[in-house]
Amino acid sequence: MAHNHTHDHSRGNIKLAFFLNLGFTIVEFFGGLYVNSVAIISDALHDLGDSLSLGLAWFLHNKSRKGADTSFTFGYTRFSLLGALINSLVLIAGSIFVVNEAVARILSPEQTNAEGMFLFAILGVAVNGYAAWKVSHGETMNERVISWHLLEDVLGWVAVLIVSVILMFRDILYLDPALSLLITLYILWNVIKRLKETLYLFLQGRPSDVSIDELRDKFLSLDFVEETDHLHIWSLDGEHHVITAHLHVTEMNDISELAGAKKKIRQLLKPYNFSHSTIEMEWGEDLCSRRDSDSWPGSS
Repeated sequence: MAHNHTHDHSRGNIKLAFFLNLGFTIVEFFGGLYVNSVAIISDALHDLGDSLSLGLAWFLHNKSRKGADTSFTFGYTRFSLLGALINSLVLIAGSIFVVNEAVARILSPEQTNAEGMFLFAILGVAVNGYAAWKVSHGETMNERVISWHLLEDVLGWVAVLIVSVILMFRDILYLDPALSLLITLYILWNVIKRLKETLYLFLQGRPSDVSIDELRDKFLSLDFVEETDHLHIWSLDGEHHVITAHLHVTEMNDISELAGAKKKIRQLLKPYNFSHSTIEMEWGEDLCSRRDSDSWPGSS
C-alpha cells in the first residue's frame, strides 16, 4: 500500500512540474517580448524543451507502473530509467544552447528592461522553486534528473534577479550572460554525472547502496551454505533492485529442512528490500554436475 502511495506521489509531482513549467514557459515567452529581453526569450525556448522532456518523463513514469507481462517479465519499471536518460540528453543539449547564447551576449552586450527582468525573475524563482522542491523528494533516477532540470531554472532566475537589481543602479551589460554561463556550466557538470549513473544502471551495474561482498559474506555465514557463486545484483530504475544467486549447500533430508533454509535466506535479504530475488540451492550430484558444466561468464 505504501509502495503504491509512493508511486502515486511521484507521478503527481512530475505532473505538477510539467504543467507549472509549460504554463510559465508561455508567460515567459510573451513577457520576454514585452520587456525586450533576448535572455528571457532564450530561456523560454529552453523551458519549452524542459516542458517537452517533463511531459515525456510523466508519460514514461506512468508507463513504468504497469505490471509484468509476456513482453516485459520484470514489468515496465525501466521505462522510468529511459525517461532519465532522455531527460539528461535534452538537458545537456539545452545547456549547450544556453552557453552559446551567453557567450554571444558577452561578446555583444545588449540593453534590457531591468524592472521587467526583476518582476519576471521573482515569478520564475517562485514557480520553478516550488516545482523543484516537490520533485526533489523523488527516489527514482528519472525524478533526480528532473530535479536538476528545475534547479537549473531556479538558479538561472536567481541570477536574473540579482542582475536586474544591479542593472537598476549600474549599466554592466555583460553581467547577466556571465552569471548565466557560470550557473549553466555548474548544472551541466552535475547532469553529466547523473547521465553517467543512468548509463551505469542501464548496463546493469551494481547499485551503489548494496555491497556484493557484504551479501556474499552474509550468505556464507548461514550454517547450511558451503559456497556461493553467480551472485548478481542490478537495478531496474535506481530504486528497485534485483538479486540472483546460486548457493552450494549441505544436503537436506526433507522438505521442512529446505523450508527452514529458505526462511533464513528471506530474513537475510529483508533489510535490502529487493523487488525481485531468485536464489537457487544445490547439493550432492546436482552440484557436481553443475560444476562440470558451469562455464558461462561470471562463474567462480
